[in-house]
Amino acid sequence: MNKNYSLNDIYEFLPEDYSIVGNTEIGYINNAKPIELANKESIVWIKGNKNDKYKLINETLARLIICDKNLEIDETISKTKCFIVVDNPKLIFIRIIENLFIPKKGKEIHPSAIIHPDAQISPTSYIGPFTYIGNCKIGDNVIIDGNCYLYDNTTIGNNVIIHAGVVIGCDGYGYSRNEKLEFEKFPHLGGVIIHDNVEIGANAAIDRGALGDTIIGEGTKIDNLVQIAHNVVIGKHCAIIANSMLAGSVVIGDYSWVAPSASVLNQLHIGSNVTVGLGAVVNRHIPDGEVWTGVPAKPLKEYVDTQRALKKLIK
Repeated sequence: MNKNYSLNDIYEFLPEDYSIVGNTEIGYINNAKPIELANKESIVWIKGNKNDKYKLINETLARLIICDKNLEIDETISKTKCFIVVDNPKLIFIRIIENLFIPKKGKEIHPSAIIHPDAQISPTSYIGPFTYIGNCKIGDNVIIDGNCYLYDNTTIGNNVIIHAGVVIGCDGYGYSRNEKLEFEKFPHLGGVIIHDNVEIGANAAIDRGALGDTIIGEGTKIDNLVQIAHNVVIGKHCAIIANSMLAGSVVIGDYSWVAPSASVLNQLHIGSNVTVGLGAVVNRHIPDGEVWTGVPAKPLKEYVDTQRALKKLIK
C-alpha cells in the first residue's frame, strides 16, 4: 500500500527559489503519474513548452502540479489545485519521486550470488540474485542487480547502479592472424574502472582493457544493450544511449552524448560536449562542442546541406 504524503513532506526537496500558488489544502499524495493519467492523489509535472498545457491542467484530476515560472495560473483553477512553481519542473519532480516513491534496496548479498573469496565489497552495497562477483573492488552504496557477471580486476566506485544482465570485464575482441592465416588471441591483461555515480543499463557489456584499463568516468550513464570495447575511456557525465557501440580505444571527453544505435569506430577521439546523432557511424575524430550525425557521420550543418542538395537532385 502506498504511503500518504503531505505538502510538508515535499518542502525539503524544493529549491530555495520555489513558490506555492493555489490551494494548499489539497490533502495527501501517494503516487506519481503522467498528467493525463493522474488521479486526485497524484503528483504531476508539466513541460513549459507543451502546446496543450492549459487544457491538460484543467482536465487532470491531479491536485498537485509542478510547473515553471512562465505558466499563467488562472485564479479559478488555483482554487482547486496547488502549483509548485520552480525553474526546472522535471528536475524537482525527479527529486521528489526518487526520495518518496522509489523503494530502496537493502544492504545485502543475495544468498544465490557467487562471490570470489578475495573480492572487496562494501557492507553498504547490494548484490542481487545469481550475480557473480570475481576478484573485484566494490565501493559504498553500490547496487548490482541479478544475473550480472563481473570478471576479476574490475573496480566499482561509490553510488554506482548496475542493472540486470550486465557483463563487465570480459575479454575484448582482439586477434592477429598467424602464418597459417588462423586467428591468435591478443592477451587481455587490463581491467575495468567504473568511477562514482555511474549507472549501467540492462544487458550492457563493458570489455576489460587489453594492456591498459577500460575507464568509465564519474556520473556517466550507460543505457541498455550498449557495447563498450576494450581500452575505451569515457569522461565525466556522458550519456551513452541504447544499442550504441564504442569500438576499441575510443576516447570520449566530458559531457558528451552518444544517441541510440550510433557506432564509433576504433581509436577515435570524441571531444567534450559533443552530440553524436541517432544511428550515426563515426569514422573521424570529432572536436569539442560539435554535433555530428549521418552515415558516415559529419557536422550537422554539412549533413543538412547534403540532404537538401540530394532532395534537389531527386526533384
